[in-house]
Amino acid sequence: MKFFVQIFFLISFSNIAFSQNTVYQWYDKNGNKISIYDSIPALENADFVFFGELHTDSIAHWWELELTQQLYKKHKQNLILGAEMFETDNQMIVDEFLAGYFDNGIFEKECRLWNNYKKDYKPLMTFARENKLKFIATNTPNRYAKMVFRNGIESLDGLSATAKTFLPPLPIPIDINVNCYKKMMDMDLDHVNENLPKAQAVKDATMSYFILQNYKKGNHFLHFNGSYHSDNKEGIIYYLSKKVDRKSIKSISCVHQTNVSKLEENHQQIADFILCIYNEKAEK
Repeated sequence: MKFFVQIFFLISFSNIAFSQNTVYQWYDKNGNKISIYDSIPALENADFVFFGELHTDSIAHWWELELTQQLYKKHKQNLILGAEMFETDNQMIVDEFLAGYFDNGIFEKECRLWNNYKKDYKPLMTFARENKLKFIATNTPNRYAKMVFRNGIESLDGLSATAKTFLPPLPIPIDINVNCYKKMMDMDLDHVNENLPKAQAVKDATMSYFILQNYKKGNHFLHFNGSYHSDNKEGIIYYLSKKVDRKSIKSISCVHQTNVSKLEENHQQIADFILCIYNEKAEK
């Protein structure tokens, strides 16, 4: 059954790829059309690669797996995967699953998973398990992010010593003048308050911290996250670049456009490489 599912998936994507001029196109940061395969050496040489995805886009998820496979060919066991989609207090469950202690059924029952896990992230986790790769749960437990949103950053101080192991060392430095956080305050949404960018910053700081905690020289870390968390080298990369050379970091962003034949100006420079995907509902 697994074989036929894989064949169906490959055939389906081949049909998409055949008409890629209307479905997707890769660009460099300056808006020049590229083949991402020609850019693989630049990604291979980076210590940290951030794949900024669109959470519900199947083409973005296909390329995440493809890039993982390409980097694995070069780095083998020195490749480490990590993702926003898994929270730090679930790391033990992830590790036990990767070690083969139990099957998918138990993992999917015990671990708090996103609704689209089976379709979009399970292939990555399966690849890690089959190839004995580390997969790091990097994101803040959502309950703590909600605490910050509702009660402010100071509310984290009251957590137990055990709870604090799932976060970076407190206090977490936050600069709400960083552009991505500043923009949040300008959003016309009912739930926007002064704590919203702080809750977002806690997530970014947590992901950066656990990436570094699980990285050592000679490794290559591939991290999956929503594009918001790494666009313009802000978010996670803002925190990470306080500790590592910014030149060691490469980023990918995914964007939607109604026409992918030319990268719109507002999508240029947001990442080193941009995957532009057709979407008829994309904002113009």
